Amino acid sequence: MKDYYKILGVEKNASKEDIKKAFRKLAHEHHPDKNQGNDTKFKEINEAYTALSDDQKRQQYDTFGSAGPSGFNPNQGGFNGGGFDFSGFAKQYQGQNGQSFEFDLGDIFSDFFGGGGGRRPRKGANITIDVQLSFKEAVFGVEKDLNINKEKISVKIPSGVENGQGLRVPGKGEEGQGGKGDLIVRIWVGEHDVFRKEGLNLIMELNLKLTTALLGASLDIETLDGKIELKIPAGTTHNEILRVRQKGVPDERGRRGDLLIVTKVEMPRKLSKTAQRLVEELKKEGL
Repeated sequence: MKDYYKILGVEKNASKEDIKKAFRKLAHEHHPDKNQGNDTKFKEINEAYTALSDDQKRQQYDTFGSAGPSGFNPNQGGFNGGGFDFSGFAKQYQGQNGQSFEFDLGDIFSDFFGGGGGRRPRKGANITIDVQLSFKEAVFGVEKDLNINKEKISVKIPSGVENGQGLRVPGKGEEGQGGKGDLIVRIWVGEHDVFRKEGLNLIMELNLKLTTALLGASLDIETLDGKIELKIPAGTTHNEILRVRQKGVPDERGRRGDLLIVTKVEMPRKLSKTAQRLVEELKKEGL
């Protein structure tokens, strides 16, 4: 039986946020697109996160384990009690171009358990495809053209999408008797050299000379929106946070978080004789 908590490296009482952080760290480390990526490990991590990030699936896993009484599968719905409805259980195989296809076991097991002719025609299999986004694309949202089964599909990815998040596009999967399945777009976000994202806020660090921190200044700062003028107040300290409002991540209503700039005051390693004399004068002033 797979231990999903051990796979993600978290305790059984871990919070949703702890599970999410562990998943993001491991998914980035083992993503197949990276030079040292591990496809098998990546799929195992994704399976564990899918089970533990959903309250209902996590409860079922904690009760029955990964090989529960009917073969618990975190990628589908849970148990249906009573008659053991197998329609919520699926298998996956990997196709070409990074696409994976799910096929439902409900049709197979219904023959053994008397499903009979009363079953509704089932939809076709879902298709899952991985899409890589730049950090900026994930912040502001983007429209991507995908080729699925020789069909060109335009998918609108909303702003603020999270790394590892899955977006469902109804009716763009495999054909079935009950209609088409869905397309699941799994998002993977690249890192940025300057910015990181925390909720709707963007975080960056800014190196400041000691004199700039002491006397204050106006500096040109490059943001994801373009260049802005940032006022550094006199007496700015190390690790102080300067807030630039409405320069963060947009939400679904169009509101935006803030840009938080963490100051890093650089201390000079060597002082000239003149600088040392001036510092001595400051010392006399009690500074």
